[in-house]
Amino acid sequence: MYLLGYDIGTSSVKASIVNAESGKCVASDFFPKVEAPIKALHQGWAEQDPESWWEYLKQATRSVLNISKVDPADIKAIGFSFQMHGLVCVDKDRKLLRDAIIWCDSRAVPYGEKAFREIGADMCLSHLLNSPGNFTAAKLAWVKENEPEVFSKIYKVMLPADYIAMKMTGEICTTPEGLSNYVLWDFKENAPASFLMDYFGFDMSILPEVRPTFSVQGSLTDEAAAQLGLAPGTPVTYRAGDQPNNALSLNVFNPGEIAATAGTSGVVYAVNGKVDCDPKSRVNCFAHVNHSAEAPRIGVLTCINGTGILNSWMKRNIAPEGLSYDGMNRLAESVPVGAEGVSIIPFGNGAERILQNQETGCSIHGINFNIHNRAHLLRAAQEGIVFSFMYGIEITEAMGLKVDTIHAGNANMFLSPLFRETLAAVSGATIKLYETDGSVGAAKGAGIGAGIYKDHDEAFATLRMISEITPPADRTPYLEAYARWKNILLRES
Repeated sequence: MYLLGYDIGTSSVKASIVNAESGKCVASDFFPKVEAPIKALHQGWAEQDPESWWEYLKQATRSVLNISKVDPADIKAIGFSFQMHGLVCVDKDRKLLRDAIIWCDSRAVPYGEKAFREIGADMCLSHLLNSPGNFTAAKLAWVKENEPEVFSKIYKVMLPADYIAMKMTGEICTTPEGLSNYVLWDFKENAPASFLMDYFGFDMSILPEVRPTFSVQGSLTDEAAAQLGLAPGTPVTYRAGDQPNNALSLNVFNPGEIAATAGTSGVVYAVNGKVDCDPKSRVNCFAHVNHSAEAPRIGVLTCINGTGILNSWMKRNIAPEGLSYDGMNRLAESVPVGAEGVSIIPFGNGAERILQNQETGCSIHGINFNIHNRAHLLRAAQEGIVFSFMYGIEITEAMGLKVDTIHAGNANMFLSPLFRETLAAVSGATIKLYETDGSVGAAKGAGIGAGIYKDHDEAFATLRMISEITPPADRTPYLEAYARWKNILLRES
C-alpha cells in the first residue's frame, strides 16, 4: 500500500511515493530540472502559468512510477503541498483567465492596506488574525480594478493546489487552512469572511466549496488518470500550503512546537493553541492543518522573502565561477563571525511582512575596500538571512510563544553548517534536523485524510532525526553582529 504526495513549489513540482507501512519514500523526483520561470512584467510582479505546474506534475508522476515500479492500483491516496497565496482564476468552462499571481508578487499591498484602514484594525485582527495585506484576496482586488474584463468572467478563484486538484478530480474545493491563506477565513464565525468579500465587492459564489483538510476531496477522473498513469478513482485526501505542510512533515501539530524552512523564502512557523495575532500584523496567522473551532491550532508564520534567493544571487554574481554551494559555505567560514563588520539586509525579493509590508530592497553595509572580499560578502549574506529570522522570532516571542527548539528538514539553507550554527547561536534554540520534505509530508497527510493512519503520531512514527545543533557556550560575537545588523535595519526602515 502506497501514498503519493506532491509539492507544487515556485521553482519545481516534486512527487514522492511513500510506503504507507514502513513510512519510507520509495521514489522521488521533480521537474523542471532548472528553476521554473517567474514572469515579472513590472517591478514587484511575479506570475506563473498554472498549466506549467500540470505539465511538471505529469512528468514527475511518470518518473516516480517508473523509478518505483509501484502498481498504480496500490496507491491509495494523494496529497498536496503548495506555494501559498497564489491566485488562479478560471471561467465557467474552467479555463484559465490569466497567469497565476504568485506569493512573492507585491502589487496588491496598497489594496490590502486600504482595506485594513477602512474596515479597521480591530475587526480585521480579531476575525482574520491578519491585515488583508498582500494576500490572495488583495490580489483579487487588484484584478477587479485593473483587469475588469478578466474579473467579469471569473467563475471560481483558487489556490495552486486547488487548481491542480480540479484538473485531477473535476471538483473545485478548498479548506479552512486554504481560505486563511487568502485571509478570507473568519476565525470568530468559523466560516468564509463575508465582511471582507463584501468590502472588496466579491460574490461569495466565486469561492470554492470548503472541505476539511484531511478528507476525501475528490477522486481521479478517467481522463486525468490516463494522463498521469495513475488508477482512476484514487482519492485526493489532503492539501495544505507549503509552510503548514512543512510543519506537518516535521510532526509539528501542538501548541509550542516550532518548524522552520529556508528555501527561496524562509519561515519560522510556531503553533499557537489560542486564536491570537500580532497587533501590528507583522507575522502571519493562519489555520494550521489540524485547526478547529473547538481545539484552535494557529500557525504563527514569520516569513522572510529574501532567503535562499539571496544565496543563489550570491552564487551567480559574487562567488567564483563554478563554485558549489558547499564551496561557498567553506569560503564564508574562512572569515570570523560578524564578517568583520559587513552586514547585509536581505530584503530584495518583494515587500516583507515583518517590516509591515515595506519593500526596502537588499543593501550591503560596512564594506572596507582594504580588508573585505567576496568571502566577507558570502558570510554576511548568510548571517543577514539568519538575523532576519531572529527579528521575526522576536515578534513571535512577544506573542508569548517561546522558541527554544526548532525542527527543520535537512534541505536548502539548513544544509549549510554556517547557517544552522548561526541560527542556533543567535536564537539560543536547539535545532533538530530531520530527513523529510514537503512531498513526503503531503503523502503522509494523504494517509491521515484517507484513514490509513489513525493520527499524526502514527503517520510520523518513522520520522528520523539526523542531526542536532545546540547553541555555543559563548554566543557573544553572534549577538553583537545581530545587534549591529538590527540597528542598520531600524535606521533604514
